[in-house]
Amino acid sequence: MMRYSAERKEAVMKKMLPPNNPSIRDLSKEEGISEATLYNWRNAARAKGQLLPDGDQTPAGWTAVDKFAAVVETAALNEAELSAWCREHGLYPEQIRQ
Repeated sequence: MMRYSAERKEAVMKKMLPPNNPSIRDLSKEEGISEATLYNWRNAARAKGQLLPDGDQTPAGWTAVDKFAAVVETAALNEAELSAWCREHGLYPEQIRQ
């Protein structure tokens, strides 16, 4: 079993974030890390409430956990902050409202 430094794991996890989040398969090839390891990292982060949608899906295809995480992250934001958050994550405010 290969161990990865916290810095390496954090850098790879950032690549999983919207708006440029690739599929696990593509990220595995790019980083040279097994798909199983990446799925485990993503599942652990999701269990902590972090938004990590599947890279090959639009918000309509997100899991309930991903949708809930997005709503929780944006619940206290005003309109300008929500717009900024959405731009950063490649979403539209309407997608969060839905």
